[in-house]
Amino acid sequence: MIKDLKGKTAVVTGAGSGIGRGIAHRLAERGVNIALADIDAGQLDAVKAEVEAKGVTARTYVLDVSDRAAVYAAADAMERDFGKLHIVCNNAGVGYPGRPLDQTPDNDIDWVFGVNVFGVMNGIKAFTPKLRAHGEEAHMVNTASTAGLQSRPGMHHGLYSASKMAVVALSQGLAEAVDGSKVGVSVLCPQAVDTEIYRSHRVRPDRFGGATVMPEGQVIAAALKQGLSGDQVGLFVVHAIEHGEFFILTHPGFRTRVAEWHQRVMDGFDAAVGIADEVGVHA
Repeated sequence: MIKDLKGKTAVVTGAGSGIGRGIAHRLAERGVNIALADIDAGQLDAVKAEVEAKGVTARTYVLDVSDRAAVYAAADAMERDFGKLHIVCNNAGVGYPGRPLDQTPDNDIDWVFGVNVFGVMNGIKAFTPKLRAHGEEAHMVNTASTAGLQSRPGMHHGLYSASKMAVVALSQGLAEAVDGSKVGVSVLCPQAVDTEIYRSHRVRPDRFGGATVMPEGQVIAAALKQGLSGDQVGLFVVHAIEHGEFFILTHPGFRTRVAEWHQRVMDGFDAAVGIADEVGVHA
């Protein structure tokens, strides 16, 4: 939690578009200087100009969050450039269109987990010590998804959901790790947002198979145009940072689907009762 944001410095990954861009806008409106990071260098200059127009300082960093060494180096560079870092938004992520899990290419599996899971873990390891070191109020926000709270049947989103469920768990683990310090933790779980996440294949690194186009992703990206804007999501994020909220949920109406998912867990416990009695398990 950070009660007074003015004059603080934030790091935002995936800042070139969508949610990252929106978070940068909203933080800049609160007087926060921004370190803007994205794998797509072509979009960063425009965001930098938008942020600086709000009267704060911004710098850009081309960064592949799945590259651990690069994240550590970027964290050091940002600290040198800005001094104290107070907010880190591990927001960079990639979408993966519905494809049967057993038919998913190995490169795609490595890429989705490399960015969505290890990218967040890299950010946690690289930046948390810097948030702790200065002893001032600080906050980390990790971007997951409503897919991290449930897996919708019929969508073939198992790979994507697994990566986002991991982000929720990592965020909980980080909250435990920093408990008692001045570092707060939030996990962002949006539903439909107008982002470029399902066009991420166009900048996929060569070690994960290189750039490509996935028609299924283009269809989903078009549908997401009806979702919230990145700037709208940015307001939820700023509120959570200022109030120390762990879960950032942008779509209250999604509560029903999450409840249905967890009811399946409760049903599993009910089904286990009879068997547990038979084998003598009472705990």
